[in-house]
Amino acid sequence: MLTKDLLRVSRAGGGYAPRFAGREHRPLAARVLGTFQGHVGEPRSDLDSALADLEGEADHFKLVRGFAKLLDREAVFETRAPVPPERARRTAFEAAEQVGVVSEAERDEALGRAGDRLAADPDDVAGSLYADLDERQVLAAFEARWDPDQLLAQYNLSLAQTALFDATELRVRTSDPKALVSAVKRLRLMYEIRKEGDGDGNGGRETALSEREVVVTGPDALFRSTRRYGTRFARLLRTVAKADSWTLSATIDDHGTERTLSLSDADPVRVPGVEPVADVTFDSGVEADFAARFESLDSDWELTREPEPLETGARVMIPDFAFDYRHADFRVFFEVMGFWTPEYVEKKLSQLETVEDVEMVVAVDESLGVGEEIAARDHRAIPYSGTIRLKDVRDALRRYEDELVAENAADLPDELAPAADAISLAALADERGVSEDAIEEKSFPDHELVGRTLVRPAVLDALREEIEAGMTFSAAEDALASRGIEDASAVLSELGFAVEWEGLSGGTVREKESA
Repeated sequence: MLTKDLLRVSRAGGGYAPRFAGREHRPLAARVLGTFQGHVGEPRSDLDSALADLEGEADHFKLVRGFAKLLDREAVFETRAPVPPERARRTAFEAAEQVGVVSEAERDEALGRAGDRLAADPDDVAGSLYADLDERQVLAAFEARWDPDQLLAQYNLSLAQTALFDATELRVRTSDPKALVSAVKRLRLMYEIRKEGDGDGNGGRETALSEREVVVTGPDALFRSTRRYGTRFARLLRTVAKADSWTLSATIDDHGTERTLSLSDADPVRVPGVEPVADVTFDSGVEADFAARFESLDSDWELTREPEPLETGARVMIPDFAFDYRHADFRVFFEVMGFWTPEYVEKKLSQLETVEDVEMVVAVDESLGVGEEIAARDHRAIPYSGTIRLKDVRDALRRYEDELVAENAADLPDELAPAADAISLAALADERGVSEDAIEEKSFPDHELVGRTLVRPAVLDALREEIEAGMTFSAAEDALASRGIEDASAVLSELGFAVEWEGLSGGTVREKESA
């Protein structure tokens, strides 16, 4: 949850709608994460100052503060001082009373006496006096559980939870009611289950649990609202949001005004780290989106998720993907560099520098500004912002493909004589274990190329005798198929015919009109 002062809601139309963060706020989330990571070893005051600078660039300062509030829980702050602050203060104040500090010189004398008693340098004593104040504590470590996408999800979940803290009643329908009821009991919340027919004369009808509404009493409805109950109540949203489909309606006490908050699975309320059951998981939405789009292509490259590790000095790295060329033993590794912290970027760059004897393409977030450094390490860099463009990836692979096609073509004889009377270029390429591009420029002394199919002249002559104007297209198709020809349109055109279509009833073969 967030603190109440960070709650962002819209009351338009008398409603009560959380103002969720969207994809457009991902760069801001990344910058807040990077600010924490970049201030490890520095005082909290410096971190707070850098975060304050980001507030001026955001849609609303509460966005930055909300992201920072969540990340602050992942940070470890510690007091670093040559002398324990409490001891330094006690000794210095005792010395100050003896000296009677009024001037700067008297202050220095008091610090000197305190240093003598503590066996410490006076400057160390001065630096230790208030080192335990929050703003002077040092960010010792920061290991965030979330990447920018997950931080957005956690923010939206926390925002909704905070909004629900003022609810008097929560009504939920879910595709996983058993999990919901189990969570309600586990959290020791007050609840009831209402049947869909309650109040309309159908109360006696047996109704499945999935058709019932779970009603939970909210913290604001208690005679004495307790933060412990409110926190447990808000935590229930995590269980609700894990279901595939759900709707939620809550009555909110908005400073004495009753409002309704409505949410469903259509809203951006997700539980970070909760993935649908699948064979493949991805480190980011960028990777998942790219994989889905690339695999839908008709390509000579096969995509492999997380291939074998690569040695990088004393360590190993597992690239995000590998592209395997279907017509040769050739692999190109693909790394998506979308992480936001300077330390992680430097780690990735050092790994890439030590990768030897492999081909690597790297998609790099433009905001990182390290494309030239990647290229200097003999790897191909593809800049992206938000989404990796398939065209950029295909262009990068095309450079390898052109070389592979040329090598395959050079291994083939200039003339090819397939044994079949008719065979498509694709089938011939498969027989030879090469791409279609590798055989397209070859000559075929025994065949004619009709469309994308090689056909012996004798077969074409026989078809000219067999196929005649007026026969149905399906009969002509059968005649072609019996000779291993699938591209009926191209061969019929070569024979001087066209198809006259007659709606859904089929077509008739006609002689082509002379030009």
